[in-house]
Amino acid sequence: MTDHDASRGRDGGPNAPATDGLRPLVRELVSIPSHEDATAAGDAIESWLHAETDAAVERDEQGNVFARTGDPDAPTLALVGHHDVVPPAASQTAVGDDGEERYVLEERDGRLYGRGTADMKGAVAAAMCALRDADPDGAKLCFASFVGEEVGGVGARAAIEDGFAPEYAVVGEGSTNYSGAGVTDVVVAHKGRRASTLVATGESTHASIPEEGVNAVYRACDAVDVVRELAFPQTTVMGEPVRGSLAVTEIDGGTAWNVVPDECEVTIDERTVPGERAPLERAESIAGVEWRVDQDLPPMACSDDAFADAALAAARESQSGTPEHVVKPHATDAGWLADAGTACVICGAAESGEAHTDSESVSWAVLDRCYRIYRRVAEDAKAFA
Repeated sequence: MTDHDASRGRDGGPNAPATDGLRPLVRELVSIPSHEDATAAGDAIESWLHAETDAAVERDEQGNVFARTGDPDAPTLALVGHHDVVPPAASQTAVGDDGEERYVLEERDGRLYGRGTADMKGAVAAAMCALRDADPDGAKLCFASFVGEEVGGVGARAAIEDGFAPEYAVVGEGSTNYSGAGVTDVVVAHKGRRASTLVATGESTHASIPEEGVNAVYRACDAVDVVRELAFPQTTVMGEPVRGSLAVTEIDGGTAWNVVPDECEVTIDERTVPGERAPLERAESIAGVEWRVDQDLPPMACSDDAFADAALAAARESQSGTPEHVVKPHATDAGWLADAGTACVICGAAESGEAHTDSESVSWAVLDRCYRIYRRVAEDAKAFA
């Protein structure tokens, strides 16, 4: 327990007051632009951790920030987030008196508005405060904030390749208002995303003599018919159904109205589920068609029931609502961690549909709740570690 924690004690009630220092920290982090370069945001995180905690703080070559505290021989529980954001809308930026661009912050009705509030600097700040205040029991506590989550998990993947391998992780992506309004749930699974392309080739000729060529668009359409007949991937995680999807989203072929095309490309968006993929390779049964995978963001399934249950217990103790184990529809860095062997859950302040919007915001009350959840999980780690 640090000196900062001496007067606090355990933050027990579901309606406890604002966490000391959380709001100014959120405002500081959110105001720093980090859509093109997350360095300044990483600097602010690193500086705060050095000043406010006794943890061992590190920064890797990618710009990921880590802080570790507690028994070095115990299993590691990581509180994970990311400090890069998607590009802001014009209304979300302004130039300060110093000539530097800043993100615009607006506070009203118990919420903070601005790029990165929900996705996910608010939860990053809550995790930082939890690291500062928690007295972990049964686990070494680690904080990790990655770069490049919004561009395919660049930071998380690099960290894993460099040996980042916590036994457990609470990833602070959004899980609020999933089972019901005003409730912060615990995500035990999420879908992945596999983006792929069907490339159909043929033989060009003049459109007045189509029989002397091979129409690549026709081949592509035949391949699309194969895709149309494939079943969506689906599975069950801890009793929760997870159903993926499959959709052709783009088709591009031809160069002129009077030329039979010799190439056509078809884009496919597949939402994958743990352990199941659609057999898209079947499209290659059509002559002249090749299937190419362009991006594959892995799905996530929590691999440890006791950890998932302990996280849910912490969530229930930290709010007046009744949270549940739920499934998240899109990919996060938890997929990369789970794929590497970490037992993951997701719990965070962002509400469904809030991230990446021009009016992005986060509730102060829910950020306080997330702080309590993260701290409780750390201090009750003997329940699962």
